[in-house]
Amino acid sequence: MGIASQEVIRQLQALIDQVEEPLKKSYQAGKQVVSEVAADSSAKNVHQGYPTENLARFLKAREWNVPKAHKMLLDSLNWRVQNEIDNILAKPIGPTELYRAVRDSQLIGLSGYSKEGLPVFAIGVGLSTFDKASVHYYVQSHIQINEYRDRVILPSASKKYGRPITTCVKVLDMTGLKLSALSQIKLLTIISTIDDLNYPEKTNTYYIVNVPYIFTACWKVVKPLLQERTRKKVQVLPGCGRDELLKIMDYASLPHFCRNEGSGSSRHSENGYENCYSLDHHFHQQLYNYIKQQASKREPVAPIKHGSFHVDLPEPVAEGTEIAKTIESELHKFGNGNGISGSLNGLKINND
Repeated sequence: MGIASQEVIRQLQALIDQVEEPLKKSYQAGKQVVSEVAADSSAKNVHQGYPTENLARFLKAREWNVPKAHKMLLDSLNWRVQNEIDNILAKPIGPTELYRAVRDSQLIGLSGYSKEGLPVFAIGVGLSTFDKASVHYYVQSHIQINEYRDRVILPSASKKYGRPITTCVKVLDMTGLKLSALSQIKLLTIISTIDDLNYPEKTNTYYIVNVPYIFTACWKVVKPLLQERTRKKVQVLPGCGRDELLKIMDYASLPHFCRNEGSGSSRHSENGYENCYSLDHHFHQQLYNYIKQQASKREPVAPIKHGSFHVDLPEPVAEGTEIAKTIESELHKFGNGNGISGSLNGLKINND
């Protein structure tokens, strides 16, 4: 990090030092309850104990413009306070049958770590249906995985490797991507907006695998709309991407859908414990048990309350809106007037 960058970070730090409670509490909140898989009990909710790296993330997201980065960080802290994000890991999605349904329709999991120690998250973009629960449950689940990554997974990796590890790698599986993806654009835009505004620069590289023609066509028109910083992070790999991914991770960390060419659906694998999407996978078991433990510590006597944890759904940023409209338009070209034009309106937002 150059001298100029360090000076800009100092300027932003000076501004953040002036924020009032409860924003400062959310930014500097020491973890009182961290499971045995966490790195240490002082991991911070927002900056994981690495405030310099955290400030750099927000500065990168705003092209190193201090006033813009300052506003972005303040807005994010306000979002955390207003939506009680610091408590979201004590809000289980239940009963278990509902949480399993969410996991079976929102395909994401931790498959392992790169050779540099970065967590590898696998995401089944093409086969995620988001049709087993309300939008609020899927948003809650997404934020919980983000927070568990930031409060537990990344601090643990930092301790293991003896250096700050503040980003992850994502492998996006496009197996099964169809025109029905139109019905998911609104939800995916909400989720990506939450990430863009509150978890910026947390992904080091996006590897896209098992690419069908429909994705290739959409990617051609979407790629020019992305910021150069984002475009550089995206790598579209041939086939299942196994050979390229083995350059950055061991075989054991490969997502199950990358292990063999033509391995088929990314929703299932021969062994449920190898399928990192499954609730039976050790990552999701650890996450699920962690959330239940935190809930019981907050409410040791009263029964744990179930129900979705409602988070204010953000308005998409201009870039995200343009990208969503472009994807929708491109998918409609494939639809050829087959009655899918109204599918975006069928997404339930307010009902559990």
